Amino acid sequence: MNEIQALFRCLSAGVYIVGTGHGEKRSAFTAAWITQVSYDPLLVVVSINPRHATYPVLIASRAFAISVLKAGQVELARRFGTRSGRDEDKLAGVGWHPARSGAPVLNDALAYFECELTQIVPAGDHELVIGRVVAGAILDPNATPMAYAETGDMDGSSSLYPARF
Repeated sequence: MNEIQALFRCLSAGVYIVGTGHGEKRSAFTAAWITQVSYDPLLVVVSINPRHATYPVLIASRAFAISVLKAGQVELARRFGTRSGRDEDKLAGVGWHPARSGAPVLNDALAYFECELTQIVPAGDHELVIGRVVAGAILDPNATPMAYAETGDMDGSSSLYPARF
């Protein structure tokens, strides 16, 4: 692991599955770039690559659900983070239920937030999707949230950063 990889692994980031639905279409992806940005109103921000298969579904629905993964759910993170929704239904065989908006919430998540999209901000090769939290619940109060560091190099980030600044 080079210096920049080690540096980014020090950030306290969790791992989440962001799901969305529009009409009969459902899609979801793994995300680590999520944070709360406001208390009043209660807002969160999700970073998404607009080339991902989930992006047009999220934009059409204007709503999404964030399922908080538990420590040890690396294979679930990998399923939604390394496969394309263009090639397969990533939700097939995974227990989930629809939030009020229709966005998928994973049954085995630690918790979830349901959000209405309020704003999109360009940010390099990603877009920051800001959502107002409209519902949510803790599903497993005894679980520990999964940390991004647990994913290893699942996202291939080691090839993106040079060894030095």
